[in-house]
Amino acid sequence: MLTELAIRDFAIVDHLALELEGGMTAITGETGAGKSILLGALGLCLGERADAGSVRHGCERADLSARFDIAELPAARAWLDERELPSDDCLLRRVVTRSGRSKAWINGQPATVADLKALGDQLIEIHGQHAHQGLLREETHLHLLDDFASHDDAVRDMAATFFAWRESHQRLKRLSEDNDEIRARLQLLRYQVEELDQLALAESELEGLESEQETLAHAEERLREAQFAAQCCDSDEGGALPLLHQAVNRLSALPGSERGALADALSMLGDACIQVEEAGRELNHFAAGVELDPERLAWVEERLGEVHRIARKHQVAPNELVSLHQRLTEELAELEGGDGDLDALVAEVENLKQAWRQRAEAVSATRRKAAQRFGKAVQEQLAFLAMGKASFDVELTPRDTPSPEGLERARFTISANPGQPARPLTKVASGGELSRISLAIQVVAAQHSTTPSLVFDEVDVGISGATAEVVGQLLRRLGKSGQVMTVTHLPQVAAQAHQHLHIAKQAEDETTLTHMALLDEAGRVGELARMLGGMKLTDQTLAHAREMLDASQRAHH
Repeated sequence: MLTELAIRDFAIVDHLALELEGGMTAITGETGAGKSILLGALGLCLGERADAGSVRHGCERADLSARFDIAELPAARAWLDERELPSDDCLLRRVVTRSGRSKAWINGQPATVADLKALGDQLIEIHGQHAHQGLLREETHLHLLDDFASHDDAVRDMAATFFAWRESHQRLKRLSEDNDEIRARLQLLRYQVEELDQLALAESELEGLESEQETLAHAEERLREAQFAAQCCDSDEGGALPLLHQAVNRLSALPGSERGALADALSMLGDACIQVEEAGRELNHFAAGVELDPERLAWVEERLGEVHRIARKHQVAPNELVSLHQRLTEELAELEGGDGDLDALVAEVENLKQAWRQRAEAVSATRRKAAQRFGKAVQEQLAFLAMGKASFDVELTPRDTPSPEGLERARFTISANPGQPARPLTKVASGGELSRISLAIQVVAAQHSTTPSLVFDEVDVGISGATAEVVGQLLRRLGKSGQVMTVTHLPQVAAQAHQHLHIAKQAEDETTLTHMALLDEAGRVGELARMLGGMKLTDQTLAHAREMLDASQRAHH
């Protein structure tokens, strides 16, 4: 579940650090206070598209992070382990610059936005009134139904059998091609592999040849320059060392008083003699170690030329020749008889096909039964949510082609009013209806859901009174088995929450900032009173709020 959310310089938030708990958390505040900022920051941590306009005015970048407890999420831990990332917990971080560029990290390691999205899908699910939410993707419907049916092992076995069948079928197709094409391919492969065998390029040989060629090609130049420098240090004809010795001798011959005034200069000249003499020895030692080997250089250049020639012939980079050699050798072995028994392969393909169909039919049977129970259960929840006249159903339709997901597709349909035909959710549900349908589905599927944290953005749109109280009760029920955060305008919903997060907008020094904080009991009463009666709080409104909060919390103990 989401345990921490940190926001810095995002929209009108300068700095915010929230610690969150399990259960149900209500998020409230006046219209325009910035509730969408909280969801926007969370969305960026989960891989949503970045926008330069989200950086707070006057700042260079927005820095956002979300920490999740994944102790009870083996799939998320496995995802991190596969990528050799720490899996004790999960920290998603996103930085957006003023230019609109963004960077992402997972547990301190650089990551792509796609990585954030892939991992985030296993951690939290946001339900709002926007077309991008998961409920409007029909592939989500099949996954929800499979979770409800509790046949994960059967679905995995079916998918694994499908992939094995497809691989065998592709192998058979390759081996069943026209004989002339196979013979032509074999002839070409044998020639290419033989040529690469003769080249016999080792794994790291190319890098070594290039380095050696560089060394040998410049050996004469290094020797010449080192010898010249050594002569500059110590040569009877203009060398630095003899001249320095002359200077020292002539200064040393001066009278004692004058020589004393030049003591520092004599000392420095003596040091210079030592340094120049040492440099000359080092240069002579270096020059003595330089080897001129024109024969070796010629061989290395000839070898490199051959490598580049064959690389051009195969239209690959020289450093790709080793991997190309391996691929062609493997393909040649396969065509020469690695999978040459066509009869056995035909039998294998047919057996896998029948095995997949048997598994798919078994999964279909459990899906049909689960679809009826799932539809009925969601229908019952919709009745509590002031949609008693709506008719919800799970429609299973055959797929045109075999699939690792089985024989059918699943689609949630609804008829908003009696007498109207059932249609897909994307075509008939309004924003408010879609939020309540989503809530009903999640209440039914929560005990099977693999997503521990759910966020509902204004699921109370278009409802009031007793229905609002029911919405709150359903959200709290969801919170018992995970974490639920809901943005709400209704006190009946907020009063049901385990925790209450308040968002307020304030003007400070000609700057508008948003502040967020978890409320204590007194703060909750005050916020509920504001939601009940507006900004002017009376004793009667406060008493009503206190009564509502006490009654809601007492009902769950």
